Amino acid sequence: MGKTALVVIDMINTYDHEDADLLLPSAREALPAVIRLLDAARAAGVPVIYANDNFGQWRSHHGEILRTALAGPHADLVDPIRPDEDSLFVVKARHSVFFETPLSYLLSQLGVRHLVLCGQVTEQCVLYSALDAHIRHLDVTVALDAVAHIQADLAQAALRMMERNMGADVRPVDEIRF
Repeated sequence: MGKTALVVIDMINTYDHEDADLLLPSAREALPAVIRLLDAARAAGVPVIYANDNFGQWRSHHGEILRTALAGPHADLVDPIRPDEDSLFVVKARHSVFFETPLSYLLSQLGVRHLVLCGQVTEQCVLYSALDAHIRHLDVTVALDAVAHIQADLAQAALRMMERNMGADVRPVDEIRF
């Protein structure tokens, strides 16, 4: 396994979208594990990459996305995991963190061959990102307790697919070593 990076998917969020009411309880439950994972990655000097939707605001940049989320009603879910001065940020428009983003190039420049994925939504963005990492021959670990879902049954199926079909290592945060 090569160099590792942590990818935080869509956690800088206003939760002003369809299905947000279904996502919020799971995001709140996953938050402590995301915080522990970020702390561990940063302590180990592992690159932390936030891959975040721009919510259709094509003039947005990462600072504006963060400010908007922190000004919203669910800032308590964003503030504890805000990017630090060493964090990297990729703006995405679709489900996968790779789709038409510079992430592949960034990972190659960093020499990264292993991704630890956390964030939301397990059955959508996390699943498609894991698939795209797999087809790029990257090793993938999914932080089981640091991913949030909309539909629990679909999330469980997605986690099984990532593990079985993509060879992802699916494990709790406290079992992930950087």
